[in-house]
Amino acid sequence: MSASASNDQDTAAEALPAPLTAIASVILSSALVAIGNGLMFAFIPVRLGAEGLPPTWAGLILTGLSAGGMAGCFLTGRMVNRVGHARAFMTFSALIILSNVAVGVTVDPWLWIVARVLYGFAISGLFIVAQSWLNDVVENDIRGRVTATFYMSYIVGLGIGSYLLAFIDAMTNAAPVLAVAFAAVSIIPVGLTRLRTPPPPPIASIALRRAWAISPVGLAGMLAVGGLSMMVAGFAPIHATAIGFGKNDVALLLLAMPLGTLIVQLPLGWVSDRTDRRYVLVAASGIVIGAGLLATGADGSVFWWMIVVYMMWSGATESIYSISSAHANDRAEKGDLVVLASTMLFAWSLSGFLIPGMATALTAIVGTGAFIVIAIVIALAFGSFVLWRLTQTQAVPVAESGDFAPLSAHTPPAAELAFAPADEGPSRSR
Repeated sequence: MSASASNDQDTAAEALPAPLTAIASVILSSALVAIGNGLMFAFIPVRLGAEGLPPTWAGLILTGLSAGGMAGCFLTGRMVNRVGHARAFMTFSALIILSNVAVGVTVDPWLWIVARVLYGFAISGLFIVAQSWLNDVVENDIRGRVTATFYMSYIVGLGIGSYLLAFIDAMTNAAPVLAVAFAAVSIIPVGLTRLRTPPPPPIASIALRRAWAISPVGLAGMLAVGGLSMMVAGFAPIHATAIGFGKNDVALLLLAMPLGTLIVQLPLGWVSDRTDRRYVLVAASGIVIGAGLLATGADGSVFWWMIVVYMMWSGATESIYSISSAHANDRAEKGDLVVLASTMLFAWSLSGFLIPGMATALTAIVGTGAFIVIAIVIALAFGSFVLWRLTQTQAVPVAESGDFAPLSAHTPPAAELAFAPADEGPSRSR
């Protein structure tokens, strides 16, 4: 067989749709990583509390994680350009393992901050690589279903991992060891996958003015939800531990909150496809405010009531994230999608880094309940802004809007937010 014929066969093979089993391998790897990640999210504040350390340390560790995540959002593209998707995925998995090992070595808050910075960088990069890989090989007719499955499997994995703490002695290193095991096993499906490796993409640019001109509500939504997601999901286990709930209670709370994402986000997303999405964003902001007010009185109440409140709180936060993204895309021209998405990634990352730092500083002064007040203020400001925008511009006709896709505020926005497709060329700010 001639070399040209062989090349033609390789090109034809690459053009074929990706087998579902190969797609499932990337989704399975991400879900396995999520289980270990959820376990560590529950373990760290519980262990710090059991060691008698003040909750400020847990807040600093969370802020460090956010800082690492922000770096990962903007360095991942360069790594993929250098070594490709598969090697980058495995490198990020190795860094997650290293981070978990460092947590298991000793209870040293300073070491744990460094370890979680490394984890934030790695999980952000791993998530972006996984989704960009899927986006490249999945056909348009199933892209929405694959993306939804990818996000939901990750969310469910986080909840399952958190609940594993109920069966583990938090005063031992069993949790970090299990997290290492899940991260190591997650490499196997990707190592055996038959998915073709996408070509290295050029890196997208950031244009705040252009993104604001396209969708002020979408950009504001990312600025709001980057901090909101860290307030609700990140500080919930810290606060629960500080007010005296045991590890089993914390594990159950962190299992229930992803369930709230499904219960609240999916119906709100369905409604947003059939009306002006901004009305739904106002409603979601109202739920965040109401749940936050209820959370201020839930500390001394029956634990099951606290779970219900936090489920609604988490679900409404996730809804702001996904509906803001959909609203922005509705108003963007095709040529603007890349620069809009990369700018929204920047807004999400910046908020997710700065606001946890603010909450940590206030925690040292007024206690862990500070995060509840910050979350309420953010939701109130965003909801008021959206109400004002409703008086300034007309809605996108329902027939011209895209379909809602469930997204998770625990993870970086879509892979297009880090990479510009090769056929788009350099993005422009108009």
